[in-house]
Amino acid sequence: MSAVKRVGHKGADLLVRGNTRESFDAALAAGIDMIEFDVLPTLGPNGRPDAERGELMLAHDYGEVAGHVPLTLAEGLEHLASPPFAGIEFDVDLKIPGYERRVVEALRAHGLIERTLISTTYPSSLGLIRALEPRLRLGWSVPRARRDYTQSLVSLAPALAILELMRRTLPTRAASAVRAGRCDALMVHYRLVTPKLVRTLREAGGELYVWTVDDARRIRALERIGVTGVITNDPRLFTPATS
Repeated sequence: MSAVKRVGHKGADLLVRGNTRESFDAALAAGIDMIEFDVLPTLGPNGRPDAERGELMLAHDYGEVAGHVPLTLAEGLEHLASPPFAGIEFDVDLKIPGYERRVVEALRAHGLIERTLISTTYPSSLGLIRALEPRLRLGWSVPRARRDYTQSLVSLAPALAILELMRRTLPTRAASAVRAGRCDALMVHYRLVTPKLVRTLREAGGELYVWTVDDARRIRALERIGVTGVITNDPRLFTPATS
């Protein structure tokens, strides 16, 4: 294993459409240590997510499933529980609250509890999962945003101001969450990562995973400051420094 955990986003989304068997296979072939994938419930008759009865599918958002039939959670877990993936870890990202118990039960049924971290932006979901299955590792994902507001000239200035405030306050908040047992790891956008955050989380006994990094130089920089793992759409970016 490399100094930094190599995490494939949706498998290897830049190589093969993500959240599919083929993308998971491509990530495995590229030498990843962990595969991240997303779980959403299908929409109900009212057009809203049906967290209680809807089929659980592998998808980052509802636009992602347009034009094709997504894998169900059961189908995805069956593939990932197969022998070729033995030893690989998984980051199961829950996009909204309401179906935590169903995901936990599916992971139990496929014998993947010990190899899985569940991440979400919703602390309430983390608390529920902790009570349901203490063996599962939990990752608090920050920030909660629908898109990268730094990509727009209109929203750039306020977005950067908010990010600077978060960079100052996040180390203390993150360490407190880990020490209180509310999570085991932080899943952080790369713009929020600082050496202080890395150091403070390490001292608290937590892990730090960074998303989503598709630049080899940035990956090297993150590795040098000691993050736990880097999530990327292109696992080939790890190869030059880890082979």
